[in-house]
Amino acid sequence: MQHSSSSSSRRSGGGFGENGGVVDDMKPLSAVVADCVRRWFLDTLKEAKAGDVNMQVLVGQMYFTGYGVSKDEDKGRFWLAKASRIRSSVWKVYDKRPGYNASDSDSDEMKGDS
Repeated sequence: MQHSSSSSSRRSGGGFGENGGVVDDMKPLSAVVADCVRRWFLDTLKEAKAGDVNMQVLVGQMYFTGYGVSKDEDKGRFWLAKASRIRSSVWKVYDKRPGYNASDSDSDEMKGDS
């Protein structure tokens, strides 16, 4: 069995698409990751606006660090203030990486009290 290397079945620089077809315009991995992080921010923002306190904390962290969105400490403060009305411990995590949970901070303090 011979493999054909015709331009219709194989192109340099391309990758495989959904159905095994060749894709010519592959994005660099960094662009794919940046797009995923941006979509994560937008999904999180939607949930935060709907009232999810955990997502409000995460949006605040994302704004403070510029993760998935342009860095904006004022907007970060807004979202953390909104979440702090229900859970005051959120101020302990404003400068932490996105996803660091206020309850993680609480458990860290309890270890120090022992």
